[in-house]
This record gives sequence, structure tokens and C-alpha cells, in this order.
Amino acid sequence: METTAILRGVRLSAQKGRLVADQIRGLPVDKALNVLNFSPKKGAKIIKKLLESAIANAEHNDGADIDELKVKTIYIDKADNLRRFTARAKGRGNVILKQTSHIRVVVGN
Repeated sequence: METTAILRGVRLSAQKGRLVADQIRGLPVDKALNVLNFSPKKGAKIIKKLLESAIANAEHNDGADIDELKVKTIYIDKADNLRRFTARAKGRGNVILKQTSHIRVVVGN
């Protein structure tokens, strides 16, 4: 039995999010929440909230026992960039790309 939670278009680069995701992949959910709670990274706060949502989905929709759940898989994929422009010399402009990503967490036994 596997349960999924998905967050799309979050303002976090995929590279920075994967640093946090690699720390919790395969852990039991209580240990994963503990790791995320004490991590100083921005991605940890976002992934923690998504993991809590996946746990609630498993409990409510599938009737799963929370104590037996593990983080089976966690994917962080690159999404579209937000394009912003800034002024440069001689009337030119520069593009600033603000990265976004999609996060998928799967919990199960």
C-alpha cells in the first residue's frame, strides 16, 4: 500500500531540494520528520509540510498505521522558470530566472 502527496510549482530549485530529499529517502516517517525539523534549509520546511500531508493521506484514505510508514520514494523535478528582467547599462536588460520545482512524496510499508 502506497500513498502519494504532490506539490507543484514550489519556489525552490530542484538542486537545493534534492539535497534535503536525499537525507530522508528510505527512512521511517518519524525519523524523517525529526531530520527535517532540525535542518536549517528552506527545502526542509517545504518537504516537511508535504510529508505530513502524505502521512495524513495514508491515515485517512487508506487507514494505514502511522508507526509502520516509511518514505518509499521522493522525487524533485525541475518545473518552469519564472522569468524576471533587470536593467543593465546602455538601455539593455538582463534575464533573471527564478527556479521552481515539483515535489512528489510516496509513503508506504
